[in-house]
Formats: sequence, structure tokens, C-alpha cells
Amino acid sequence: MTDIAFHFGAPNKLEYVGRLLRKAVGRGARLTVLAVPAQVQYLDASLWATSPTDFLVHGVDNGDSASLRCPVVLTSRVHPGLVEHGILVNLTQEVPAGFDQFERVIEVVSVDEEDRATARIRWKHYVQRGYAIQRHDLKLKGAE
Repeated sequence: MTDIAFHFGAPNKLEYVGRLLRKAVGRGARLTVLAVPAQVQYLDASLWATSPTDFLVHGVDNGDSASLRCPVVLTSRVHPGLVEHGILVNLTQEVPAGFDQFERVIEVVSVDEEDRATARIRWKHYVQRGYAIQRHDLKLKGAE
């Protein structure tokens, strides 16, 4: 069964995801980040704009197999080719179709009340289907 984790309280979701990706890839993880197109573009640009020592190899999913070989794939839609990455980071407002094909799903939630409200709906969706959820409160961990 897929592990589900909610990371609550990110002051800036995209900056937080950048740090999360670096940490996870440093541990050998392969991740897919699901986001709306504007967020995909922003993340792609910000991951390129880091210093050479902080650069994170990543690809933007556009249907080619080259991006799938990267440890991080940025996409606006989930498809079966992405499942081998193991971890799905969801930045969207909906439960991703096919989430249960991944080993782990990380839901990143900002401090914005609308974002928190839609996260509650996703949380309820997972619980109603029998998933145990790990909760990470970023404010308690000092990740601001």
C-alpha cells in the first residue's frame, strides 16, 4: 500500500519542494513532482538557477524518455512511465490519478487557508480508502 505523508505549513511551497528534492535525491531517491504548468516552469527555472554545487539533475516531462531517466521529473500529469520514480510529490489541489501506483506520495501544503482546505479534502479521501497518513508540521520543525 502506498505511504502517504502530508507536509503542512510550507510558507513557500515551491522553495520548500526545492529543498525537499535536494535532500531526497542526496539519499538516492527518484521523484516525480506533479504541479500545474506554471509551477512546473517555475521549478524548472529555479532548479537551473542554483549554484553549480547545488544543481539538481531534473527533467520536464514532455513525453520523451530522456526526462524519465532523471532522478527528478517535473510534470503536469501522471502516467505509467513515471511510477518507477517511486515517490510522487503532489503540489496540485486534487488527489492525483494513479497515486496508488507509487511507493510514496508527499502532499505539500502551504499556510494559505484555501490550500489547507483542499488538503483536508485530500486527507479525507486517503483515509476513507484505508491509507495511514504521516503528518509533518513544518513549523514545529523550523522549516520556514
